[in-house]
Amino acid sequence: MSGAIAHGGAIGAAIARFGGAKSDWLDLSTGLNPCPPDLPALDNAAWHRLPDRELFDQAETAAARFYGTVGMRPLAVAGTQAAIQQLPGLVQPGRRVAIVSPTYGEYGRVFAEAGFAMDRIAALADVTADHRLVVVVNPNNPDGRTYRPDALAALAGQMADRGALLVVDEAFADCTPGISLAPVVHDHPNLLVFRSFGKFFGMAGIRIGFVLAGDALRQALETTLGPWAVSGPALCVAARLMTGDTSAIHRTIAARKAAQMDILHANGLQPLGGTSLFALVESDRAAQLHDHLCRRHILTRVFDYAPTWLRLGLCPDRAADARLGVALAAFGDR
Repeated sequence: MSGAIAHGGAIGAAIARFGGAKSDWLDLSTGLNPCPPDLPALDNAAWHRLPDRELFDQAETAAARFYGTVGMRPLAVAGTQAAIQQLPGLVQPGRRVAIVSPTYGEYGRVFAEAGFAMDRIAALADVTADHRLVVVVNPNNPDGRTYRPDALAALAGQMADRGALLVVDEAFADCTPGISLAPVVHDHPNLLVFRSFGKFFGMAGIRIGFVLAGDALRQALETTLGPWAVSGPALCVAARLMTGDTSAIHRTIAARKAAQMDILHANGLQPLGGTSLFALVESDRAAQLHDHLCRRHILTRVFDYAPTWLRLGLCPDRAADARLGVALAAFGDR
């Protein structure tokens, strides 16, 4: 697979097709917390000066505490997409890679464009001795599949014996920390764990994420990313919010998720899977439902590789819940 990947959040394209102003639209096409906390106050120097080592130290120390890493500090990156782009450089050309699929499409794109032989496998058991890098998204996007951390740690151990790398993308793991490999990354020098800041905190626009890896892999990524890879404001925001009390964020996400499930069930939509931040439903009329909602300026996520799937993010409030419920009921009456 090469070329651009269709992602959620494409409000501009939706407006071009279905009309309306951006303020008219309810965007449920992404898996972001729709109720982000207030931005902390920042020193003007964060905007004025290049980010020095102190800002990186503060953000990475906060991330270590937040994720529960042991004996290591995460590497701050400009969103985990920046790290995904660097993965082909960690594998010897001509080697095979495997991606547990279907999943986030950018992994397949970057390896295809780098010319790697690639297998899209269905399960961890399909990993073979030929694979020199394996990608697992846990919990998976878009179906929410999860993998036990002991099973992933065992796979990392097996792959280490042949010099292969395991990449575990935990972008949606903040609400289910028990599945994270963060506490054991230091035991596996061939393991990279990606964590997203923007999804749980609802601030994808500031572009910061973290890579949890041992010294050698961290150094390799840090070298290729170059100096000042993350903006000063992003580092400051992450440091402040990750050291604060996040219990209110968890409560809000749980309440918004419960409201989502009530709406789906009330309209005969049984989720196929999902996470705390989105639900995946299956319907033979998924494309028609997507268009029906778009005509009411509600954007959801469809998938070209699974035409019966529709993914919905969380509504931000009760008014949006009601709007979605009315729109779904209208489709059911057709």
